[in-house]
Amino acid sequence: MSLPPLDPAVYRDLVRAALDEDLGGKSDVTTESTVPRIVRARGSFRVQQPCVLAGLDVAFECFNALETGAQCKPLKKDGDTCKPGDIVATVDAMARTLLVGERTALNFLQRISGIATLTRKFVDAAGGKITVLDTRKTTPNLRVLEKYAVRAGGGKNYRFGLFDAVLIKDNHIAIAGGVTAAVEMARKKNPDLTIEVEADTLAQVDEALAANADIILVDNMTVADIATAVKKVAKKAKIEISGGVTLDRMPELAATGADFVSIGALTHSAPAIDISLDIVPL
Repeated sequence: MSLPPLDPAVYRDLVRAALDEDLGGKSDVTTESTVPRIVRARGSFRVQQPCVLAGLDVAFECFNALETGAQCKPLKKDGDTCKPGDIVATVDAMARTLLVGERTALNFLQRISGIATLTRKFVDAAGGKITVLDTRKTTPNLRVLEKYAVRAGGGKNYRFGLFDAVLIKDNHIAIAGGVTAAVEMARKKNPDLTIEVEADTLAQVDEALAANADIILVDNMTVADIATAVKKVAKKAKIEISGGVTLDRMPELAATGADFVSIGALTHSAPAIDISLDIVPL
């Protein structure tokens, strides 16, 4: 299945804000001091390590924002697996444009590709037995890009924010007066939304099931308890695993029969991919 591209409207302002941060409302004093205005150049994005590429259009926007005539040419597409030495895109523009936009473009591309690459590792480790989900543990204001990166890596997005699904956690339960009360209130207030309940124990799994939760999130449970929870629920609800999920644990977690596994590390701990921009005059 092809990866639908992001609407430029969701990242255009982010790119401009990032460029403004770098320029400080002034200019690139080094480039303006050393590079003549009339020189044109070509920049080639080259990956230096195995990765899953993601974020090309966002990187291109860094140059389009600086120069209307920048010619951006993708040689790979988001979601593609790349090997060291691959040139994934070129940009022909004024040399000043390339030098000013270089770092911002790489920051976006390296970060987004890093998330896609880590996600693909978890998806591969799942072996098709369990769906890999992201979380809300994202960089403030970059959630739309980071969740896109998860999709590029083959993972799935759960809820985008606090507005599009109900997730009743321990603090909600404590304040509401119990699982049943929390679910009943949430269902009455939001009849069209998915209701998920966090469970730290098998007893809480029973409560969530009795309250007719749509999804039960088993948090930091042992593999044995997760397997027991799956048997208890018996497809009457979906089961999501969360907490302490690592690549090494994925095969055993996938084998429990749970439906989903959510991993905060996909977005909060993914290492950036080493990508360079080689610039030569035309």
